[in-house]
Amino acid sequence: MDRQKLLDTCDVFLAKLKAFEEQTTEFDSKIPTAGARAEVAEFLRRYAGPKNAFLARVNEVSGWPRHQFQSLWWIVKSFRDFVEAGLHEEITPERRAQLDVVSDFLGQAETLLATKNVHPAAPAVLIGAALEEFLRTWAESAELSLGNRKPGLQAYTDVLRDDDLITKQDAKDITSWAGIRNHAAHGEWAEVADPTRVRLMLEGVNLFMRKYGA
Repeated sequence: MDRQKLLDTCDVFLAKLKAFEEQTTEFDSKIPTAGARAEVAEFLRRYAGPKNAFLARVNEVSGWPRHQFQSLWWIVKSFRDFVEAGLHEEITPERRAQLDVVSDFLGQAETLLATKNVHPAAPAVLIGAALEEFLRTWAESAELSLGNRKPGLQAYTDVLRDDDLITKQDAKDITSWAGIRNHAAHGEWAEVADPTRVRLMLEGVNLFMRKYGA
């Protein structure tokens, strides 16, 4: 998400939290706050990182509902000021170049899927290669070690999951996509004969990468 969109999203949260606060009396204990806390926490986890200081403050929010909404408003406002001041970590030129390569792979896969007489195994292999490259460069940019693991989709998925950079559902999705890629790479043509299945793989990988900044 670019800087202006991030600022705009912060403004949406700020308006929502202010509305919640204004609808809550000082000592009203019946207003649910868990949903608001969860939304703010997920937003900060995704766009500021799973170990950022703003998220840590969200986890400390407690007290009367009105106070919680006020606290969440100030946390989001602080993050917005942080972004507006240009202190939010931007993607490095090296990482952008890596993502451009990944994007090229997916573009080629899209073209192959639309080409008659091309077996779906071909784009499946390309999609798998793009996904592995995305995870590899992400793990490296985050300075994560594979330890004794053999480099590959599963290893990169494991270290990113261990560091809480991807969700449990993300890991399950990657395992599913890796299975399709492996069928194609090992010449198990019957397992990848359906172009619709590979199309769903492509769409899923695209969504996953957009979710995490590609």
